[in-house]
Amino acid sequence: MEPQAEEGGIRLLPLSTSPGNHRRSICSNCQRPNPVCLCHALPANPIPTTTRVFILHHPQEAKHKLSTTPILTKSLLHATAITGRRLRRNTSPLFDQLPPAVYLFPSTTSSPAVNISDLNLSELKRKAENSGLVLIAFDATWKHAKEMVKASEEFLSKFAIRVCLGMEDEKVSGGSIYDSELILRKEPFGGCVSTMEAVARALRVLEPNGVQIEATLIGILREMVNLQVSFLKPVKPRPKLLKKKQLKEVEKSETSENG
Repeated sequence: MEPQAEEGGIRLLPLSTSPGNHRRSICSNCQRPNPVCLCHALPANPIPTTTRVFILHHPQEAKHKLSTTPILTKSLLHATAITGRRLRRNTSPLFDQLPPAVYLFPSTTSSPAVNISDLNLSELKRKAENSGLVLIAFDATWKHAKEMVKASEEFLSKFAIRVCLGMEDEKVSGGSIYDSELILRKEPFGGCVSTMEAVARALRVLEPNGVQIEATLIGILREMVNLQVSFLKPVKPRPKLLKKKQLKEVEKSETSENG
């Protein structure tokens, strides 16, 4: 049965129950369990962009239930994801002609990145006039993403510019996926964001209607997290663990005061 559209562009989609040993019903569209189905938050039609988005999805991250890549590829018309550990020739037909591209990754001492807001967009888009600009993102844990970028840099150096969002700070302890709102996955240092948010921030700069695209994608991300959080049990804040000696001193002091 074909999806039916209701007033306001919200889609009602059929649910399928995965076979045999699976215990939960899975949405046939967003591939998420029915209780956290995101179809109501997805755009009625994937968002068209002049920028083509390519995501290299680490094999382990592809199995993670909170990966944002599947939702991102369903939200953007020209977004593609491939599971792998490095980019090279023949990874995708998209790179056969070495199109003008940018890839998202923070600066390091050996490999500096250009702040995306400092890009010469007019020149970049002129070069991409025939083939279209490509935005490349790596979806993995911080450790694996660094390995993926390092393994891919020789190929990327032929046609792509390394860019950052300009808000990473390794001196600041890691936050959550989206600023302080999302509490499901911890990022390695301040300014790190999920793949979906990183792409949204980049498209804000690269696309003529980037502000609207960013708002839509961030709204979907927020809804995804809100759904997941609703199934979490409340967790009381835990004080820092004291060393045994410190703990004994505290107990001794409390006993003395009570006596």
